[in-house]
Amino acid sequence: MTASSATWLSGVHTFATDVITGFLAIVRNSFALVGLLVIFSSATLVARPDLRQTGEERLISWLQARQEALLGPTEPPLAPSDGTLAVNPKDLPKEQAKVAYWLSKKYKVAPEPVGLLVAEAYATGTRVQLDPTLILAIMAVESSFNPFAQSAVGAQGLMQVMTRVHTDKYEPLGGKLAAFDPVTNLRVGVKVLTDCISRTGSVEGGLVCYVGASQLDNDGGYASKVLAEHTRLRQIAGQRKAPVSPFPLLAQRKPEPVLMVPTTATPAASTEATEAVKAIEVPEATEAKATPPATASSEKVALLSGL
Repeated sequence: MTASSATWLSGVHTFATDVITGFLAIVRNSFALVGLLVIFSSATLVARPDLRQTGEERLISWLQARQEALLGPTEPPLAPSDGTLAVNPKDLPKEQAKVAYWLSKKYKVAPEPVGLLVAEAYATGTRVQLDPTLILAIMAVESSFNPFAQSAVGAQGLMQVMTRVHTDKYEPLGGKLAAFDPVTNLRVGVKVLTDCISRTGSVEGGLVCYVGASQLDNDGGYASKVLAEHTRLRQIAGQRKAPVSPFPLLAQRKPEPVLMVPTTATPAASTEATEAVKAIEVPEATEAKATPPATASSEKVALLSGL
């Protein structure tokens, strides 16, 4: 080996040694700096719990945004009832008050409990993009607004949900006895209904599915009864024209207007609703009232139809 080669190899060795030594020094210093930052941050969070809470909220928000970006928006869980039993219809907006008073008179139920159900139907319907008068129509046909109703096959409550079939929906809300809580039963029933509508692609098909007649030759006129009551309630509420695709949940399945019944109701239903509207007197004060916020809530033979 010549002197020049030895000098070159010595220079390369020295350079490599310096690079490695510098890299290790940087790594050690970086770890030391990270350790100091962790200690400082931990001490700050212990001393300032408000900062810790803010950080946790931001982290959770970021994780939820990431989850929605990857998997799409998640459906919020059903909220338990807050135990409210009644709402004075006078405290409701005029449209809801009309519906509450009419239902109270027709089904011989005190107006205050009906007021709660009307307010909850409007709040829940808005949240899940379902016509609230359709929800009320199902309650009218299923139980005549008796929260303790039970059918021969075990359907229970206002919406006559098969409690033993939908135990999973009641479990986080207090168990199967929660079926007799009016608001909880309403919310679970709406969840079952929206699942049925989503599965079948139409309101009529969803109602047939809801009553457990999907695999039968006919539903015994159930869908027609619900839709006729729906027509009356829309007229009572002053919604004489059906909405045009206001509910994306169904619009994506079917190009025709959804959650609507034919604009031409049967003469008997139209006359009954018209006379009922004239007979209802709602206090003027109801116009200025705001809708109460939603509080965090039939398949009669669902068990037989395999739902």
